[in-house]
Amino acid sequence: MPKWREKDRRQYEHIKESELDRGKEEESAKEVAARTVNQQRRIEGRTPNRTTQGTGNPNSKLEDRTVDQLQNLASELGVKGRSKMNKAELIDAIRKTRGIPNQRSAS
Repeated sequence: MPKWREKDRRQYEHIKESELDRGKEEESAKEVAARTVNQQRRIEGRTPNRTTQGTGNPNSKLEDRTVDQLQNLASELGVKGRSKMNKAELIDAIRKTRGIPNQRSAS
């Protein structure tokens, strides 16, 4: 386990319990909690890696994820040209690959 401060451990336990209360399985709750704490540690500069290697919380909307997380997800899905895409293009490509209709409103 990474070197977490006491505050990180409390946050982890709080998030894990919250996820369990929502009906999540134990392993899923642990994963969500750990990812959340580690993301906060990255934001605060307390980890060696400045960017995530993950794809974000699978329960969050694509719009709420970072470009790095979207690029990692696009990589897992085999999206071509992802490194040159902006956030909106990544979201559209991921939805297309998953067979989800585009949800952006036409303006």
